[in-house]
Amino acid sequence: MYLKFETERLFIRPTSEEDAELIQQIMSTPKFIKYVGDRKINSIEDAKKYIQTKMLPQLHKLGFSSYTLITKTDGNKIGTCGLFNREGIDGIDIGFGLLPQYEGVGYAYEASNRLMKAAFEDFKLKAIKGITSKENISSQRLLEKLGLEMTGTTKLPDENEEILLYVKENKSV
Repeated sequence: MYLKFETERLFIRPTSEEDAELIQQIMSTPKFIKYVGDRKINSIEDAKKYIQTKMLPQLHKLGFSSYTLITKTDGNKIGTCGLFNREGIDGIDIGFGLLPQYEGVGYAYEASNRLMKAAFEDFKLKAIKGITSKENISSQRLLEKLGLEMTGTTKLPDENEEILLYVKENKSV
């Protein structure tokens, strides 16, 4: 019913409740908490509720949301990547998170690049935005490698930290 994608090394499919353990693991990593924030996902049950209330409603409404990344070689769930209609951001932003043991080998770029293509070609979005903390250099580099340009800073609702805002326009719309 919803689009699924593939890359050379990954299957990319919409996140569902069966991915609760992965979501709990990612959102509990020190790096996620430091750079994205503590979502208080302390159990698999918390993760299921988060998927039900935050991810699935957007998927049903817009046709895209968070996607689970699965390796083709061994079927391991290694992370997420998504297109998010995030409160406080005018437009859709791209986000990603990997389990630590899968960082640094190109999976985030591979998945994000494929979802950017889908955003422009399949979902006909006019632009993609990206946000990241000023300290998250690896995320900044990834957004720049994807062709997003830093346009300034912003603050999300109920957050004190000023974050960097990146944008890439869809040239074919």
